[in-house]
Amino acid sequence: MPAPWPSIVFEHYYREILRFLSGRIADRSTAADLAQESYVRVYAAQTAGTSIDDPRALLYRIARNLLVDHHRHTALRAEVEIPTDDDVVTTVQGPKGLEPEIAAASRQGVMELVGVIDGLPPRCRQAFMLNRFDGLSYAQVAAEMGISVKMVEQHIKHALDACEASRWPAQGAAPRRKLNRSRHD
Repeated sequence: MPAPWPSIVFEHYYREILRFLSGRIADRSTAADLAQESYVRVYAAQTAGTSIDDPRALLYRIARNLLVDHHRHTALRAEVEIPTDDDVVTTVQGPKGLEPEIAAASRQGVMELVGVIDGLPPRCRQAFMLNRFDGLSYAQVAAEMGISVKMVEQHIKHALDACEASRWPAQGAAPRRKLNRSRHD
């Protein structure tokens, strides 16, 4: 039957372990926490049935391991230091689209496109909106409006050209490139 050695070991070696840890850590309360943790681990090993021949040696080994872990964690915390109020960065880069100038330009561009679409002839605007906003194919738009597919193609081309031209006002006309006419079906 094991003797009530935890209390005896604690009385005999606590100050020794605390001095050992305090000599290696500037903060005495942290040293006391590590000493206590060392005793908790020795006690847990003993209650789990581990045979402990030299509790002092085990205490020192556990204390050294805890000390190494403490220094590693301290070094890691120093590398990943969370800024204090004094260190808070006052400017944080967000998405470019949220910058005031870009957001205003984007809003302005959308408003210009809405104006262009509103300025289309009524049948052209209807065909364009059915195709691009409602997702109807050219054939479905033709059936909805009671016109030929060829006429829908012309309306959509006219609307796309007008939208493209509004994006290039300085040149007066859109640069020549193939426009997306993917909803032809």
